[in-house]
Amino acid sequence: MQRKRVNSSKLRSVGYDDPTRTLEIEMSNGEVFQYSGVYPEVYRRLMAAPNPTSFYDDKIADEYTAKRL
Repeated sequence: MQRKRVNSSKLRSVGYDDPTRTLEIEMSNGEVFQYSGVYPEVYRRLMAAPNPTSFYDDKIADEYTAKRL
């Protein structure tokens, strides 16, 4: 999955696969996590967020189960 760089202290890049609703996040320390069942709107809002770190902490980290790659 291709990821796009984000301007964030915690997140380095974010990717999304629409058919499988899979969100992939690379952290600034190089760890990569996948989240399943994420709606496209959540991905769009993350990418448009003024502070991606806060959006991730509030809307993704606590709401979805992560699989570490």
